[in-house]
Amino acid sequence: MQALININIESLLDTFISLTTAFILGAMIGLERQYRQRTAGLRTNVLVAVGASVFVDMGNRLTGHEGAVHVVSYVVSGIGFLGAGVIMKSDGNIRGLNTAATLWGTAAVGACAGADLIAEAVIAALFVLAGNTLLRPIVNAINRTPINDKTSEVTYTVCVICKRQRQKEARDQLENLLETCNYPISDFDIHPFMQNEVQIFATLLPTSIDSDELDRIVDQLVAAGSISQAYWSPSTSE
Repeated sequence: MQALININIESLLDTFISLTTAFILGAMIGLERQYRQRTAGLRTNVLVAVGASVFVDMGNRLTGHEGAVHVVSYVVSGIGFLGAGVIMKSDGNIRGLNTAATLWGTAAVGACAGADLIAEAVIAALFVLAGNTLLRPIVNAINRTPINDKTSEVTYTVCVICKRQRQKEARDQLENLLETCNYPISDFDIHPFMQNEVQIFATLLPTSIDSDELDRIVDQLVAAGSISQAYWSPSTSE
């Protein structure tokens, strides 16, 4: 019977508006993440925003604004465990920090929506989106400058296949063409391939990659004559 007593149409409408706002704004953030094929994509960001909104809305309804403040503090600490789950360390590089920060921002958006701060939730979502989109060209411009630090969201590798006796010529062509296009190489790796061929892998230093430009580089390598096949591939760990 207590469940029936707690039903309040006005309160339910308020909850519906809060959760709808959290859902829409979380989806906006998640779509950008999903488009860039990050680990925490559309569904994750929506669930984080809605979950935060539910907890704060419940705290606000049961104990008022003071209770909601306490719930928000638990949301902030709790989202840290979820964010830690998407941060990975591989080969000395730490990846996933931006994804974890996005989840933290999404939780803040949901918390604002749950606390009936709809305008604040919209503004917060816009700033999270701006951080992931408007700042990207600046980051890319900086990353195009050769660096020694091997920290990047994506590792790119260019591979060529050539005859064993022409591997030095193929490697020189690969190195010269990549450096001409301002793609410095961090490491070379050569493996036997088929009976009389080798694969040469050139791992690029962390930088902003233009996929169309890499496609043109691959086409030029194949046209050089000493290389029978060439391709490039990204490795995303976030």
